[in-house]
Amino acid sequence: MAEHRPGFCVWLTGLPCAGKTSIARQLAPVLSGRGLDVELLDGDEVRRQLSPDLGFDRASREVHADRVAYLAGVLVRHGVVPIVALISPYASSRARAREEIGRFAEVYVATPLEVCEARDAKGLYRRARAGEIRGFTGVDDPYEPPERAEIRIDTVGRSPGECARQVADGLVRLGFVPAA
Repeated sequence: MAEHRPGFCVWLTGLPCAGKTSIARQLAPVLSGRGLDVELLDGDEVRRQLSPDLGFDRASREVHADRVAYLAGVLVRHGVVPIVALISPYASSRARAREEIGRFAEVYVATPLEVCEARDAKGLYRRARAGEIRGFTGVDDPYEPPERAEIRIDTVGRSPGECARQVADGLVRLGFVPAA
């Protein structure tokens, strides 16, 4: 019989274009290399599959975050490590995710708004500032930064790979991941 390892969730939160997905993509092979079963749940990709019926108002975003938390919780119960890269702008949504999932490491990708806007290849911030997009997080909808995230990553001046290694080191420090 195979050994059952307890799963845990790495939940990256931050403004749009903060670097969540880039860090998650770098983190996945680091954790896989340590023998963990990893699944990346990117907010944009998961939304297309789980929540195409939802908009971007607060209620819809909370329902989407709840759906992602449910899926992540199922994966954790089966020994998988879901890496969730989701704006998840509201503290209440992240608190419900923490409660739903149990073994949970919140990672705050703390990138300043002006840096996120400069990184925006899709021009979403520009469109939101022009009033073409309503309810855009960080522009006319709030982002509530975590007050007690287990890990905080400042991305300015650091590559996604460096940030991923910092997250992995934090997960070792928290006891989720064995040291390399």
